[in-house]
Parts: sequence; C-alpha cells; structure tokens
Amino acid sequence: MIDIQVQEWASLLLRWAHLIAGIGWIGASFHFIALDLGLKRSKQDVFGVTGESWSVHGGGFYHVRKYGVAPQAMPKDLHWYQWDAYATWLTGFALMFVVYYLGAERYLIDPTVRELSAGWAVALSVLFLAAGWFVYDGLCRSPLARDGRTLAALLFVLMVATAYGLSLVFSGRAAFLHVGAIIATAMSANVFFVIIPNQKKVVAALVAGETPDPALGRAAKLRSTHNNYLTLPVLFMMISNHYPMTFGHRWNWVVVAFVLLIGFVIRHFFNRRAAGVRGAGLAWQWPTTVALTLALAAFTGWTPPDAGATADGPVRTAEAVAIVETHCVSCHAAEPTHPWFVDTPMEVHLDSETAIRARADQILAQAVRTNAMPLGNETGMTDKERAMLGAWIDAGMPD
Repeated sequence: MIDIQVQEWASLLLRWAHLIAGIGWIGASFHFIALDLGLKRSKQDVFGVTGESWSVHGGGFYHVRKYGVAPQAMPKDLHWYQWDAYATWLTGFALMFVVYYLGAERYLIDPTVRELSAGWAVALSVLFLAAGWFVYDGLCRSPLARDGRTLAALLFVLMVATAYGLSLVFSGRAAFLHVGAIIATAMSANVFFVIIPNQKKVVAALVAGETPDPALGRAAKLRSTHNNYLTLPVLFMMISNHYPMTFGHRWNWVVVAFVLLIGFVIRHFFNRRAAGVRGAGLAWQWPTTVALTLALAAFTGWTPPDAGATADGPVRTAEAVAIVETHCVSCHAAEPTHPWFVDTPMEVHLDSETAIRARADQILAQAVRTNAMPLGNETGMTDKERAMLGAWIDAGMPD
C-alpha cells in the first residue's frame, strides 16, 4: 500500500496542477467564444475577413480579425491553443488515478451499491470514460449534428441517464465525479481529435495552395461551442465532492440534471451578452438561474420515498454512541487505528459522547441525510443504523 503521506502530497500537487491547466484552458475558451460572438462586420474590404473586434486591456488596444476560412497566406508566427486542454485532462486523470484508483475501496466502491473488486471498479471507470467519448463523437458526426438544439437535448438526456447508471455502480461520490470526468474527457478529446486536426488540415491546404474545406471549421466550431457550454457543469462536479448533499443524495442523477441546466443558462447569458444582445434577450437568464438553484437546494433537502429503513421508536444515547463507535471511531479518533490515516481526518473527533454531540450536525449531513460516510461504506453501515442516528439527533439527543 502506498504511504498515505505520499499519496496526500501527490493528490495536492496534482490538484493544483489540474487547476492551473484548467484555468488556462477555460480562460482561452471563454475569451475566444466571447471574441467570436462579438465580431462586427469589417469596415475594410479585406479578402476573407468575416468580422473584426476592437478591445482594450491592460492599458493597450487590440484589433482582431477573423477569416471565414483562412487568410490567403500563412503568417510567419501562428499561435496554437491546445496544450492547456491536454494538460488539464492529463493532470485530471492522474489525480483520479491517485485518489480513486489507488484508493478504490475508499472512494470508488460502495459495497451497499455494488460489490466490486478494486480491479473491476477501475476497469469500469476507464470503460465509462472511453465509451462516453465514442458515443458523443458518433452523435456529433451523425445527421443529428445539423440541428444543434436537437443534438443538445439528446446529449442532456444521455448525460443524465449516464449519471443514473453510474449511481448504480459506484459510490455516490465517485458516480458524481465520473459524470464530470466523462464530460471533461469528451471536451479534451474534442480538442485532440477534431479541433486541432481540422485546423492543421486547413493550414496544410493553404501551404499547398488549395482552398480549405469550410466544413472543417464548422465541425471544429460545433465542438468548441459544446466545450464552452459544458465547462461550468464540469467545474461544479469538481468541487462538489466537498458537499455531500449533492453526490450523497439518493437521486443524485437529478442533481446532475439541475447542474447541467444551470450551467447552460449561465453560459448562455454571457454568450448572448458578448454577442451584443441587450434588453429582453438578457432578461430571463438570471431569474431562471436563481429559480433553478433554489429548486436544486430544496431538492437536496428532500428525502425520496425509497429512503430505506426507519428507527423503531426512540433511540437511546448508548445505542447512538455504539453506532458511531462501530463505524466512525477507527478514523475519527485522537489516534486513528485505521491504516489509511495517520492523523484524524479534518480534525473531526468522535471518540466520546461529548464529541459526538458537538459534531451532531456533521454526522447528520455526512452519515444520515447522505451516505458520504463512512468512506466507501467500508464498515457496512446499514440504512437502519443511519435512521437510528438521525432519529436520536432529531429528537435532541436525549439521554
């Protein structure tokens, strides 16, 4: 087993690198989408120019022109934007390897969801990532791509269905994370397999004195637009593993649906604004975002009817403490006995009745309202035990 301190440092450094690369990729993507949408018809008659934009930043003025296909001659210096995308995926996959693959029993597997060996769980994870790209790519190459709205609606349904399928295989935390990883894989693959290759074909045609195929640019723009609208949901999936009310909800696939819609509406606002839309065209996005967000918050506080067992009458303090001692104290003690931890996770101590009472809200959030804890449900905490803990806390933790 890899030393926990080494694993923690690897996780921290990879997470930092992932954020650095992601900021570069997202920043470039948002900038060029906004630039493209804000182009105005050129006042100068320059061959092939379909629009231009003036902007000011950092004390300087910038004049940008866009060619419908490509300029008549290639410039000496041509800047490409792809390595941020590749680095984002590579660091993200490395982070998944360190956290979810090396720690499969902790984060990837929940025996109450599906009994899996670590090897099978990792294999299924990789299969989902690859299958997500092939299905998405096939749809983008199909006749459905001619109607952007129909394709977007179908992709939304497929992403929610994938979230539901993942929730039947992995732990809630891993299922939620994998939705983001599948989308991020498709986004990076868009750059690697479509956007950059198409641009290189355009450059090669120009160098050969040929007229580039306009379809190459259209295909690249479709994938770039998808990447732009999917960025915000992916970011939510990245940070959500700190908030069990999202991934830990029994119907977390519905949470995914909300997040996809909220992310789409927010990006649509900024894209329309960059395109120069004002007035009624920008009046509905933020009220819709607020309404959807409030609905999401309300949904995460709701317990579905299939929530499982209930407590049989009042629960005594001794019973509640015994449940915590059985399932929590090996990690959450002054000196953890669990081999995964040298120090107490998050400095949350649950090795006395007083400590349990002080941390009742966290226990309720992590182990009762959701199944986030114990990690991977390694100790096999039952729905009955969760219900008993909840009943004791809700009753005011009577003696």
